[in-house]
Amino acid sequence: MDLATVIGMLGAIGFVVMGMVMGGSMAMFINVPSILIVFGGTLFVALSQFTLAQFFGAGKIAAKAFMFKIDSPESLIEKVVEMADAARKGGFLALEEAEIESPFMQKGVDMLVDGHDIEVVRETLAKDIAMTTDRHEFGATIFKSMGDVAPAMGMIGTLIGLVAMLSNMDDPKAIGPAMAVALLTTLYGAFFANVICLPIAFKLNVRAQEERLNQKLILDGIVGIADGQNPRVIEGILKNYLAASKRATGAEDE
Repeated sequence: MDLATVIGMLGAIGFVVMGMVMGGSMAMFINVPSILIVFGGTLFVALSQFTLAQFFGAGKIAAKAFMFKIDSPESLIEKVVEMADAARKGGFLALEEAEIESPFMQKGVDMLVDGHDIEVVRETLAKDIAMTTDRHEFGATIFKSMGDVAPAMGMIGTLIGLVAMLSNMDDPKAIGPAMAVALLTTLYGAFFANVICLPIAFKLNVRAQEERLNQKLILDGIVGIADGQNPRVIEGILKNYLAASKRATGAEDE
């Protein structure tokens, strides 16, 4: 579980709710027409921008912002170096018995074992990287779209409330509910966009970049193994994917 996403989102919601409670009764911040305009309107406008399958698949994609397991670059480098050493000693067939957790790495190793030309391996894996990145970024686009639509729906609700208020200026009892719709829809729109949708969209983009970096690391490692490079040379090349501080730490440990 990504604690940063959970703690950040719950913390933001908690402080907003705390401010509401300290400002008076929570009941004054609940308005059904405003909820329908902002949340219902946002969801259906977003639905109109995508297919049903894409829209309903957004929930599964959003889970990656909260629950996401990714291999550390250090562990991937260690595995690649281990396989490079095995390949130098026993050839590509020695990699058949290697225990590999990463499906992407397993795909590259299988292609080497099957005797595919290195250019075919490179192009296949590079295309896989591009398509994976596109899928992840598309998922983020759905939540980015909702983040853009929610404040606009809030503004629409505000205009509806103002029209209702101005139309009932002769009835003081009707002014209060109309003003509540006008103000609360803006609040709901800003809250839904900035506390829920946009953070999820941003985190999904971060996840996409993390996975893309790992896949590029694996691709370079597979190419190095196919070229028969020395495992230490491969390790040195792959450490360029690490932060400078981690590279320096690794060098000191050696």
